[in-house]
Amino acid sequence: MEFDFTWLLLGLPAAFALGWLASRLDLRQLRIENRQAPKAYFRGLNFLLNEQQDQAIDAFIEAVQNDPDTSELHFALGNLFRRRGEYDRAVRVHEHLLARGDLTQPERDRAQHALALDFLKAGLLDRAEAALTKLEGTAYEQEARLALLSIYERSRDWPHASGIAARLEHSSHGSFQVRQAHYLCEQALAQVAAGDTGQALELLAQARQSAPQSPRPLIELAKLHTQLGRHAMAFDALLALKAHAPQALPLAAGLLAKLAADTGRQDEARQLLSQSYEAAPSIDLVDALIKLEADPQAARQRYVQHLQREPSLIAAGKWLAGEKLEHEKHHGAVQRALDRASKPLLRYRCAACGFEASQHFWHCPGCQAWDSYPARRIEEL
Repeated sequence: MEFDFTWLLLGLPAAFALGWLASRLDLRQLRIENRQAPKAYFRGLNFLLNEQQDQAIDAFIEAVQNDPDTSELHFALGNLFRRRGEYDRAVRVHEHLLARGDLTQPERDRAQHALALDFLKAGLLDRAEAALTKLEGTAYEQEARLALLSIYERSRDWPHASGIAARLEHSSHGSFQVRQAHYLCEQALAQVAAGDTGQALELLAQARQSAPQSPRPLIELAKLHTQLGRHAMAFDALLALKAHAPQALPLAAGLLAKLAADTGRQDEARQLLSQSYEAAPSIDLVDALIKLEADPQAARQRYVQHLQREPSLIAAGKWLAGEKLEHEKHHGAVQRALDRASKPLLRYRCAACGFEASQHFWHCPGCQAWDSYPARRIEEL
């Protein structure tokens, strides 16, 4: 059977025509997709500028579907999910990025950092810690270390926090000596609770050496010596506040007065408290000086002297408590009203976030800042 070349001659033009049509259709489809992706992308940007996050997410999802290989769209989408609190969706986006084999190393590091932020914002501290550890040696190393430091502080993992702080200081990221002293004090308190006072004393000595100007090691040391019955050593520790941190004396004024009475060193304590009061009047210093007064009438007069110097509702209430009024039957009601009005003024307030508490904190429970509470009551700020 002979082959008919006629069909070949007819088939070649037909094949050429079909190929040409197919290429035109592919080009047309490509142009359509390329037009759709930028439109969706710019539409998403417009929604973002107008703070319409729901519409922006929809637009970016459309853009990602049209151009799944664009990493920037994935980063934008993941960040939007995180800002909206949809952490599971943000995690999926960034894990998908990390699973791709075509990412450059900087993009991979960026995706790893974004994933760590997702876990951190979601409160998954163990997974955030694992993700942040992988950023060591990258451009995000310092940010990762600061985030790790925050995690260890929140979880009260003081040894790990101390190690990270040392690495940050070694990399010239600022001084962490005062914070290291706090970490040592926290570990000392844990040792006291466990009954190992010897180890606690060693840790407090290290804290004093780490930050000589920090008042906390001296105050914690005085409390521990008092607990152990070493009243003279406790008194000496508080006397050292005069040279190292006089502004913190109101925090230990009550304990200083008690130790002075126990050791017979009232004159030393009275002199120190009076000098501190003259520099910065405080109701805590007034209360401590009153404890050291032998004459009850002279002791009560200190409240009047404080009122002449500072308009204090707290001092007024304490003075009135020991006075006899003309209408004594109303004394109780008046006293209760004053006590209720002055109670909020006795609190301490964080200078960083405004969190108020009835006790003084070295580490703010609100914003996690260190040494953000002044040693003065709200009324005195």
